[in-house]
Amino acid sequence: MSWRRLSAIVLKELRQMRRDRITLAMIIGIPVMQLVLFGYAINLNLRGLSTGIVDQAGTSASRALVMDMHATGVIKPTVEATSPKQLMDLLRRGEISMGVVVPPDFERRRAEGREAVQVLVDGSDTTVQSAANQLAQMPLESPAYSVTKIQPINVVAFYNPERRSAVNIVPGLIGVILTMTMVLFTGVAIVRERERGNMELLIATPLSRSELMVGKVLPYAVIGLVQTTVVLVLGLWLFDVPVRGSLLDVYLAAVLLIFANLTLGLLISTKAASQFQAMQMTFFVFLPSILLSGFMFPFAGMPRIIQWVAEILPLTHFLRLIRGVMLRGASLFELWPDVLALAAFTTVMMTLAINRFRKRLD
Repeated sequence: MSWRRLSAIVLKELRQMRRDRITLAMIIGIPVMQLVLFGYAINLNLRGLSTGIVDQAGTSASRALVMDMHATGVIKPTVEATSPKQLMDLLRRGEISMGVVVPPDFERRRAEGREAVQVLVDGSDTTVQSAANQLAQMPLESPAYSVTKIQPINVVAFYNPERRSAVNIVPGLIGVILTMTMVLFTGVAIVRERERGNMELLIATPLSRSELMVGKVLPYAVIGLVQTTVVLVLGLWLFDVPVRGSLLDVYLAAVLLIFANLTLGLLISTKAASQFQAMQMTFFVFLPSILLSGFMFPFAGMPRIIQWVAEILPLTHFLRLIRGVMLRGASLFELWPDVLALAAFTTVMMTLAINRFRKRLD
Protein backbone atom coordinates (compact mmCIF):
# COMPACT_ATOMS: atom_id res chain seq x y z
CA MET A 1 0.00 0.00 0.00
CA SER A 2 1.31 3.38 -1.00
CA TRP A 3 0.83 5.97 1.72
CA ARG A 4 1.30 8.69 -0.86
CA ARG A 5 -1.63 7.47 -2.95
CA LEU A 6 -3.67 6.81 0.18
CA SER A 7 -3.07 10.32 1.52
CA ALA A 8 -4.02 11.76 -1.86
CA ILE A 9 -7.39 9.99 -1.71
CA VAL A 10 -7.96 11.13 1.88
CA LEU A 11 -7.17 14.73 0.96
CA LYS A 12 -9.44 14.50 -2.06
CA GLU A 13 -12.36 13.26 0.09
CA LEU A 14 -11.75 15.97 2.68
CA ARG A 15 -11.77 18.67 -0.02
CA GLN A 16 -14.95 17.26 -1.51
CA MET A 17 -16.56 17.16 1.92
CA ARG A 18 -15.54 20.77 2.50
CA ARG A 19 -17.22 21.79 -0.74
CA ASP A 20 -20.38 19.86 0.21
CA ARG A 21 -21.82 22.42 2.61
CA ILE A 22 -24.90 20.38 3.48
CA THR A 23 -22.90 17.33 4.56
CA LEU A 24 -20.56 19.58 6.51
CA ALA A 25 -23.53 21.17 8.23
CA MET A 26 -24.84 17.68 9.11
CA ILE A 27 -21.50 16.70 10.64
CA ILE A 28 -21.63 19.66 13.01
CA GLY A 29 -25.37 20.21 13.20
CA ILE A 30 -26.59 16.75 14.23
CA PRO A 31 -24.44 16.45 17.39
CA VAL A 32 -25.24 20.04 18.36
CA MET A 33 -28.96 19.52 17.75
CA GLN A 34 -29.06 16.31 19.81
CA LEU A 35 -27.13 17.92 22.64
CA VAL A 36 -29.49 20.89 22.76
CA LEU A 37 -32.62 18.75 22.46
CA PHE A 38 -31.72 16.17 25.09
CA GLY A 39 -29.91 18.52 27.43
CA TYR A 40 -32.11 21.60 27.25
CA ALA A 41 -35.38 21.13 25.40
CA ILE A 42 -36.58 17.75 26.69
CA ASN A 43 -37.89 17.79 30.24
CA LEU A 44 -39.88 14.91 31.69
CA ASN A 45 -41.19 17.03 34.59
CA LEU A 46 -44.36 18.73 33.48
CA ARG A 47 -44.82 22.31 34.59
CA GLY A 48 -47.29 25.05 33.77
CA LEU A 49 -50.12 22.89 32.42
CA SER A 50 -52.97 25.05 31.17
CA THR A 51 -55.78 24.65 33.71
CA GLY A 52 -59.37 25.79 34.04
CA ILE A 53 -60.73 26.58 37.51
CA VAL A 54 -64.32 26.28 38.76
CA ASP A 55 -64.52 27.49 42.35
CA GLN A 56 -68.17 26.98 43.31
CA ALA A 57 -67.41 27.38 47.02
CA GLY A 58 -65.84 30.82 46.79
CA THR A 59 -64.40 30.67 50.30
CA SER A 60 -60.99 31.71 51.56
CA ALA A 61 -60.16 28.04 52.18
CA SER A 62 -61.03 27.01 48.61
CA ARG A 63 -58.99 29.86 47.20
CA ALA A 64 -56.08 28.86 49.43
CA LEU A 65 -56.24 25.31 48.10
CA VAL A 66 -56.14 26.51 44.49
CA MET A 67 -53.19 28.74 45.33
CA ASP A 68 -51.39 25.79 46.91
CA MET A 69 -51.92 23.75 43.75
CA HIS A 70 -50.66 26.66 41.66
CA ALA A 71 -47.60 26.98 43.89
CA THR A 72 -46.51 23.44 42.97
CA GLY A 73 -45.78 24.72 39.45
CA VAL A 74 -47.66 21.83 37.84
CA ILE A 75 -50.72 23.85 36.87
CA LYS A 76 -51.10 27.29 35.35
CA PRO A 77 -54.64 28.66 35.70
CA THR A 78 -55.63 30.15 32.37
CA VAL A 79 -59.44 30.01 32.43
CA GLU A 80 -62.05 30.68 35.13
CA ALA A 81 -65.07 28.63 34.14
CA THR A 82 -68.55 28.68 35.63
CA SER A 83 -69.39 24.97 35.50
CA PRO A 84 -67.79 21.53 35.16
CA LYS A 85 -69.53 21.18 31.78
CA GLN A 86 -67.64 24.21 30.50
CA LEU A 87 -64.40 22.58 31.63
CA MET A 88 -65.35 19.44 29.71
CA ASP A 89 -65.89 21.48 26.55
CA LEU A 90 -62.49 23.13 26.99
CA LEU A 91 -60.84 19.73 27.50
CA ARG A 92 -62.47 18.31 24.38
CA ARG A 93 -61.27 21.24 22.28
CA GLY A 94 -57.78 20.90 23.73
CA GLU A 95 -57.74 24.45 25.13
CA ILE A 96 -56.80 23.18 28.61
CA SER A 97 -55.07 20.08 29.93
CA MET A 98 -56.69 20.03 33.38
CA GLY A 99 -59.77 21.30 35.11
CA VAL A 100 -60.08 21.93 38.87
CA VAL A 101 -63.59 21.78 40.35
CA VAL A 102 -64.19 22.99 43.90
CA PRO A 103 -67.79 22.01 44.84
CA PRO A 104 -70.17 24.27 46.79
CA ASP A 105 -69.99 21.98 49.85
CA PHE A 106 -66.19 22.08 49.91
CA GLU A 107 -65.99 23.12 53.60
CA ARG A 108 -68.32 20.33 54.74
CA ARG A 109 -66.48 17.69 52.71
CA ARG A 110 -63.16 18.81 54.16
CA ALA A 111 -64.53 18.80 57.70
CA GLU A 112 -65.83 15.25 57.22
CA GLY A 113 -62.45 14.09 55.90
CA ARG A 114 -63.73 13.35 52.40
CA GLU A 115 -62.17 14.22 49.03
CA ALA A 116 -63.19 17.79 48.52
CA VAL A 117 -61.72 18.78 45.14
CA GLN A 118 -61.98 17.12 41.75
CA VAL A 119 -59.31 17.42 39.06
CA LEU A 120 -60.51 16.66 35.53
CA VAL A 121 -57.70 15.46 33.27
CA ASP A 122 -57.32 15.01 29.52
CA GLY A 123 -56.36 11.32 29.64
CA SER A 124 -55.57 11.24 25.92
CA ASP A 125 -52.15 12.48 27.00
CA THR A 126 -50.82 9.97 29.51
CA THR A 127 -48.05 12.32 30.66
CA VAL A 128 -50.63 14.89 31.75
CA GLN A 129 -52.51 12.16 33.58
CA SER A 130 -49.34 11.17 35.42
CA ALA A 131 -48.69 14.80 36.38
CA ALA A 132 -52.20 15.06 37.80
CA ASN A 133 -51.66 11.97 39.92
CA GLN A 134 -48.42 13.46 41.23
CA LEU A 135 -50.27 16.68 42.01
CA ALA A 136 -52.84 14.76 44.04
CA GLN A 137 -50.08 13.22 46.15
CA MET A 138 -48.21 16.45 46.85
CA PRO A 139 -48.47 17.76 50.42
CA LEU A 140 -50.27 21.09 50.59
CA GLU A 141 -48.87 23.91 52.68
CA SER A 142 -52.08 25.38 54.08
CA PRO A 143 -52.62 24.46 57.74
CA ALA A 144 -56.30 24.00 57.05
CA TYR A 145 -55.54 20.81 55.11
CA SER A 146 -52.60 19.38 57.00
CA VAL A 147 -54.78 18.71 60.04
CA THR A 148 -57.14 16.48 58.06
CA LYS A 149 -54.36 13.91 57.45
CA ILE A 150 -55.81 13.20 54.00
CA GLN A 151 -55.31 14.44 50.48
CA PRO A 152 -58.48 16.33 49.44
CA ILE A 153 -57.90 15.97 45.68
CA ASN A 154 -59.62 13.37 43.50
CA VAL A 155 -58.25 12.92 39.95
CA VAL A 156 -60.75 11.92 37.25
CA ALA A 157 -59.23 11.03 33.86
CA PHE A 158 -61.37 11.30 30.76
CA TYR A 159 -60.88 9.62 27.36
CA ASN A 160 -58.33 7.09 28.66
CA PRO A 161 -59.18 6.21 32.27
CA GLU A 162 -57.31 2.91 32.07
CA ARG A 163 -54.09 4.76 31.13
CA ARG A 164 -53.38 2.37 28.27
CA SER A 165 -50.26 3.50 26.43
CA ALA A 166 -51.52 2.21 23.08
CA VAL A 167 -54.44 4.66 23.16
CA ASN A 168 -51.97 7.52 23.36
CA ILE A 169 -49.29 6.12 21.04
CA VAL A 170 -51.23 4.66 18.09
CA PRO A 171 -52.83 7.95 16.90
CA GLY A 172 -49.43 9.60 17.15
CA LEU A 173 -47.85 6.79 15.14
CA ILE A 174 -49.96 7.82 12.17
CA GLY A 175 -48.21 11.18 12.21
CA VAL A 176 -44.75 9.72 12.78
CA ILE A 177 -45.09 7.26 9.90
CA LEU A 178 -46.47 9.88 7.55
CA THR A 179 -43.72 12.33 8.49
CA MET A 180 -40.97 9.80 7.90
CA THR A 181 -42.26 8.35 4.62
CA MET A 182 -43.83 11.38 2.94
CA VAL A 183 -40.84 13.68 3.43
CA LEU A 184 -38.44 10.95 2.35
CA PHE A 185 -40.41 9.92 -0.75
CA THR A 186 -40.68 13.40 -2.18
CA GLY A 187 -37.28 14.40 -0.81
CA VAL A 188 -35.65 12.19 -3.43
CA ALA A 189 -38.27 12.70 -6.17
CA ILE A 190 -36.75 15.62 -8.09
CA VAL A 191 -33.19 14.50 -7.36
CA ARG A 192 -33.90 11.03 -8.76
CA GLU A 193 -35.24 12.50 -12.00
CA ARG A 194 -32.15 14.67 -12.30
CA GLU A 195 -29.74 11.80 -11.63
CA ARG A 196 -31.46 9.58 -14.19
CA GLY A 197 -31.38 12.29 -16.82
CA ASN A 198 -35.17 12.53 -17.05
CA MET A 199 -35.46 16.14 -15.91
CA GLU A 200 -34.65 17.57 -19.32
CA LEU A 201 -37.36 15.40 -20.88
CA LEU A 202 -39.92 16.57 -18.33
CA ILE A 203 -38.97 20.19 -18.89
CA ALA A 204 -39.46 19.75 -22.64
CA THR A 205 -43.09 18.67 -22.15
CA PRO A 206 -45.97 21.21 -22.08
CA LEU A 207 -46.23 20.74 -18.30
CA SER A 208 -45.83 23.88 -16.24
CA ARG A 209 -43.52 23.78 -13.24
CA SER A 210 -46.50 23.91 -10.87
CA GLU A 211 -48.16 20.98 -12.67
CA LEU A 212 -44.95 19.00 -12.48
CA MET A 213 -44.58 19.60 -8.74
CA VAL A 214 -48.22 18.82 -7.96
CA GLY A 215 -48.05 15.72 -10.16
CA LYS A 216 -45.09 14.54 -8.12
CA VAL A 217 -47.07 14.96 -4.91
CA LEU A 218 -50.45 13.35 -5.67
CA PRO A 219 -49.37 9.68 -6.02
CA TYR A 220 -47.63 9.81 -2.66
CA ALA A 221 -50.74 11.35 -1.10
CA VAL A 222 -52.63 8.17 -2.00
CA ILE A 223 -49.86 6.11 -0.42
CA GLY A 224 -50.17 8.21 2.73
CA LEU A 225 -53.90 7.52 2.97
CA VAL A 226 -53.23 3.78 2.59
CA GLN A 227 -50.70 3.96 5.44
CA THR A 228 -53.24 5.83 7.57
CA THR A 229 -55.84 3.13 6.94
CA VAL A 230 -53.39 0.36 7.85
CA VAL A 231 -52.53 2.00 11.19
CA LEU A 232 -56.20 2.65 12.01
CA VAL A 233 -57.24 -0.94 11.24
CA LEU A 234 -54.35 -2.53 13.13
CA GLY A 235 -54.78 -0.12 16.03
CA LEU A 236 -58.43 -1.13 16.39
CA TRP A 237 -57.78 -4.83 15.85
CA LEU A 238 -54.67 -5.30 17.99
CA PHE A 239 -55.02 -2.60 20.66
CA ASP A 240 -58.71 -1.64 20.64
CA VAL A 241 -57.88 2.03 20.03
CA PRO A 242 -61.17 3.91 19.59
CA VAL A 243 -62.17 6.47 17.00
CA ARG A 244 -64.61 8.59 19.00
CA GLY A 245 -64.83 11.39 16.47
CA SER A 246 -65.75 11.42 12.80
CA LEU A 247 -63.74 9.07 10.59
CA LEU A 248 -63.94 11.71 7.87
CA ASP A 249 -62.22 14.19 10.19
CA VAL A 250 -59.49 11.63 10.85
CA TYR A 251 -58.77 11.33 7.13
CA LEU A 252 -58.99 15.08 6.58
CA ALA A 253 -56.43 15.60 9.33
CA ALA A 254 -54.23 12.96 7.71
CA VAL A 255 -54.55 14.70 4.33
CA LEU A 256 -53.44 17.99 5.90
CA LEU A 257 -50.33 16.35 7.33
CA ILE A 258 -49.63 14.40 4.15
CA PHE A 259 -49.57 17.51 1.96
CA ALA A 260 -47.58 19.47 4.55
CA ASN A 261 -44.90 16.78 4.58
CA LEU A 262 -44.95 16.26 0.81
CA THR A 263 -44.38 19.93 0.11
CA LEU A 264 -41.59 19.98 2.68
CA GLY A 265 -40.04 17.00 0.89
CA LEU A 266 -40.30 18.81 -2.44
CA LEU A 267 -38.45 21.79 -1.00
CA ILE A 268 -35.71 19.46 0.24
CA SER A 269 -35.58 17.81 -3.18
CA THR A 270 -34.96 21.13 -4.92
CA LYS A 271 -32.11 21.87 -2.52
CA ALA A 272 -30.34 18.49 -2.41
CA ALA A 273 -27.71 17.59 -5.00
CA SER A 274 -28.11 13.79 -4.64
CA GLN A 275 -30.49 11.23 -3.23
CA PHE A 276 -28.13 10.52 -0.34
CA GLN A 277 -28.00 14.21 0.51
CA ALA A 278 -31.80 14.37 0.37
CA MET A 279 -32.00 11.49 2.87
CA GLN A 280 -29.55 13.30 5.14
CA MET A 281 -31.70 16.43 5.09
CA THR A 282 -34.81 14.36 5.74
CA PHE A 283 -33.22 12.94 8.87
CA PHE A 284 -32.35 16.48 9.96
CA VAL A 285 -36.07 17.31 9.81
CA PHE A 286 -37.36 14.01 11.17
CA LEU A 287 -35.37 14.00 14.42
CA PRO A 288 -36.72 17.28 15.87
CA SER A 289 -40.21 16.37 14.67
CA ILE A 290 -40.17 13.21 16.77
CA LEU A 291 -38.57 14.79 19.82
CA LEU A 292 -40.31 18.17 19.96
CA SER A 293 -43.84 17.48 18.73
CA GLY A 294 -45.04 15.90 21.97
CA PHE A 295 -45.04 12.34 20.65
CA MET A 296 -42.19 11.00 22.79
CA PHE A 297 -41.77 13.69 25.44
CA PRO A 298 -44.27 16.04 27.11
CA PHE A 299 -44.73 19.25 25.18
CA ALA A 300 -45.57 21.25 28.29
CA GLY A 301 -42.22 20.38 29.87
CA MET A 302 -40.20 22.12 27.16
CA PRO A 303 -38.84 25.67 27.53
CA ARG A 304 -41.02 28.33 25.96
CA ILE A 305 -38.58 29.13 23.15
CA ILE A 306 -38.43 25.44 22.17
CA GLN A 307 -42.21 25.30 22.15
CA TRP A 308 -42.21 28.19 19.65
CA VAL A 309 -39.83 26.21 17.44
CA ALA A 310 -42.02 23.12 17.77
CA GLU A 311 -45.04 25.09 16.57
CA ILE A 312 -43.38 25.29 13.15
CA LEU A 313 -43.36 21.49 12.80
CA PRO A 314 -46.40 19.92 11.08
CA LEU A 315 -46.34 16.88 13.39
CA THR A 316 -46.97 19.08 16.44
CA HIS A 317 -50.28 20.30 15.04
CA PHE A 318 -51.28 16.92 13.66
CA LEU A 319 -50.88 15.24 17.06
CA ARG A 320 -53.32 17.74 18.53
CA LEU A 321 -55.76 17.12 15.69
CA ILE A 322 -55.60 13.33 15.63
CA ARG A 323 -55.78 12.91 19.40
CA GLY A 324 -58.57 15.45 19.61
CA VAL A 325 -60.64 13.69 16.95
CA MET A 326 -59.87 10.05 17.73
CA LEU A 327 -59.73 10.15 21.52
CA ARG A 328 -61.75 13.18 22.64
CA GLY A 329 -64.41 13.15 19.91
CA ALA A 330 -63.67 16.74 18.86
CA SER A 331 -64.32 18.02 15.36
CA LEU A 332 -61.83 19.74 13.07
CA PHE A 333 -63.94 22.87 13.35
CA GLU A 334 -63.26 22.96 17.10
CA LEU A 335 -59.54 22.46 16.44
CA TRP A 336 -59.37 25.11 13.71
CA PRO A 337 -56.08 26.79 14.84
CA ASP A 338 -54.10 23.62 14.08
CA VAL A 339 -55.99 23.12 10.80
CA LEU A 340 -55.02 26.63 9.69
CA ALA A 341 -51.42 26.08 10.79
CA LEU A 342 -51.06 22.98 8.60
CA ALA A 343 -52.76 24.66 5.66
CA ALA A 344 -50.47 27.69 5.97
CA PHE A 345 -47.38 25.49 6.24
CA THR A 346 -48.37 23.61 3.07
CA THR A 347 -48.95 26.84 1.15
CA VAL A 348 -45.62 28.35 2.19
CA MET A 349 -43.60 25.17 1.48
CA MET A 350 -45.24 24.65 -1.93
CA THR A 351 -44.58 28.25 -2.93
CA LEU A 352 -40.94 28.02 -1.88
CA ALA A 353 -40.51 24.68 -3.65
CA ILE A 354 -41.94 25.99 -6.93
CA ASN A 355 -39.82 29.15 -6.78
CA ARG A 356 -36.72 27.16 -5.90
CA PHE A 357 -37.39 24.72 -8.72
CA ARG A 358 -37.65 27.59 -11.19
CA LYS A 359 -34.31 28.97 -10.08
CA ARG A 360 -32.65 25.59 -10.47
CA LEU A 361 -33.93 25.34 -14.04
CA ASP A 362 -32.81 28.80 -15.16
